[in-house]
Amino acid sequence: MEEIIPKLGDVVHSIAGRDKGRNYIVMKIAEPYIWTCDGDLHKVEKFKKKKVKHTKFVGSNSEFIRNKLEGGEKITNSEVRRAIAEIEEGAEE
Repeated sequence: MEEIIPKLGDVVHSIAGRDKGRNYIVMKIAEPYIWTCDGDLHKVEKFKKKKVKHTKFVGSNSEFIRNKLEGGEKITNSEVRRAIAEIEEGAEE
């Protein structure tokens, strides 16, 4: 199976580790690792480092977060939580 390398602002689902089952937003990429945060357990100030193979691409992304990351703007934990919640709500429908 081919690994999908996520982009900035993509939502990934953790499939391994203590945080298994949680959704995160990709904040930084340096293969084979990605740095993620969820604005709750892993804050914007201290990203969670994960191997790409330990995550699954959800198929959604946050354009708002991606634009802020690419523009070098500051992102808050509440913005990350809101973006993940919106994507999770959209997946339930």
